[in-house]
Amino acid sequence: MNIMTKPEMAPARALVTAPALAGTATAKPDLISVEAAKSMDVATMTDLFKTHLNPGQFHFMKLLGFHKIKIERAEGMYYFDQNGRKILDFFGGFGSLAFGHNHPRIIAARQKFQDEKRQEIAIAFMSQYAAALAHNIAKCSPGDLDMVFLGSSGSEAMEAAIKVAERAAGPKRPKVVYAENSFHGKTKGVLSITDGQLYRGEFKLTDNTVKVPFGDIDAVERLFRSDPEIGVIVLETVQGGGGIIKAPAEYWQKLRALCDKHGVLWVADEVQCGYGRTGRFYAFEHYGVIPDVTALAKSLGAGKAAVGAMIARREVYMKAYGTPKTAMIHAMATFGGIGEACVTAIEGLNVLYDEGLIDNAADTGAYLLERLDALQAKYPKIIKEVRGQGLMVGLEFHDFSQTLPMMLRPIVSVLDDKLKGSLSGFVGALLLRDYDTLVAFTEYNRNVIRLEPPLICEREHVDAFVDALDSLLGRGIVSIVKDFVKSQVS
Repeated sequence: MNIMTKPEMAPARALVTAPALAGTATAKPDLISVEAAKSMDVATMTDLFKTHLNPGQFHFMKLLGFHKIKIERAEGMYYFDQNGRKILDFFGGFGSLAFGHNHPRIIAARQKFQDEKRQEIAIAFMSQYAAALAHNIAKCSPGDLDMVFLGSSGSEAMEAAIKVAERAAGPKRPKVVYAENSFHGKTKGVLSITDGQLYRGEFKLTDNTVKVPFGDIDAVERLFRSDPEIGVIVLETVQGGGGIIKAPAEYWQKLRALCDKHGVLWVADEVQCGYGRTGRFYAFEHYGVIPDVTALAKSLGAGKAAVGAMIARREVYMKAYGTPKTAMIHAMATFGGIGEACVTAIEGLNVLYDEGLIDNAADTGAYLLERLDALQAKYPKIIKEVRGQGLMVGLEFHDFSQTLPMMLRPIVSVLDDKLKGSLSGFVGALLLRDYDTLVAFTEYNRNVIRLEPPLICEREHVDAFVDALDSLLGRGIVSIVKDFVKSQVS
């Protein structure tokens, strides 16, 4: 193979000539094998991550101490690292691990599918697995939410949800309402209704969107009355990235009534809060209302596959794609409804009900909130608020200055904005280092620790987590800061 460079270019860009069509074998690049990847050490992982994945992200991983860990295996509620350390998972992959790690029934279903050499890609033919999964999702969904689009991620499911609603609303009502501090995904379409400047960057986004405060039904009503071009409103039932924020039942009931009155379609984003996480299959079921379109992902793939789904009322779906002429406008993509992923999701839904995991999320979640409320009462100068439902819980710390002695607060308070998230970061890092416990954080309110453990979580796991947090907070803020600083230089 001959390599040439253009001399006038600075720096030079390599040009590769096409290989001869015959007479030479394609050379194999220097590839890493599966076995070599499995045995890779942390130093090599670090080098490859910074070289080929995301060098900027490594900075934050290093701050939290995550960069020292290589996960060798995972089972149930735990990760196991290269040193055999057992790490309790209260992060849960942002809600994607309802069944914990490597649930035996999920693994068995996938193994049987492989052993029988079943088909994966069924674009030309109908797939019995995609059809069965769509049926199961419809059966789990209330009312007439029964038309399903299968994809591979939450962003893809939400893209499908917005598109079906916008088409059903019609060209005379193109505007889409979304909420402050919302997170609906990072792909270009749903980025337009994701309220985060970090993610929006400087991308050119769609301009048919209108923002309202989350939970403010009066603002929604004023908007619906004043702008007849509004056709869709999109809301997370529980805001995850916003810091685990709920709206009261009256909000959702009035929203449903306003949408019906003004002919606006309501899209409920249940990607993170759905699938039993709050103690009902969908979080909106707590309020006795049903949206026009919703979306699932995360645990829909049972922790072993990437699966997302949009679920719409038949009337809405048929308005958008109900004729042969319009049917292919948003048909499934290549990997939507792929065989093994569908089988995984089918088995997952069965396990969810067979093992009573929705009820467990409600019961164990109530116990988690009870124990955290007691911890807040014990440390009122550190913990500002505990909130959530089921096994979707937010633990918010006070701004840093408020945790310090009274004489220091006026001095430090000017730095509160810059220090926002520091305490939650210190606590998260030390929980992992000293107590073998993993937690998550939220995108917008950086003072919040996000807790979304698997739905298999039991009271003993809650006790282990809360006892660890109690022990850590009992050190006091000054010691926590000192211990974190030491961890950065050791």
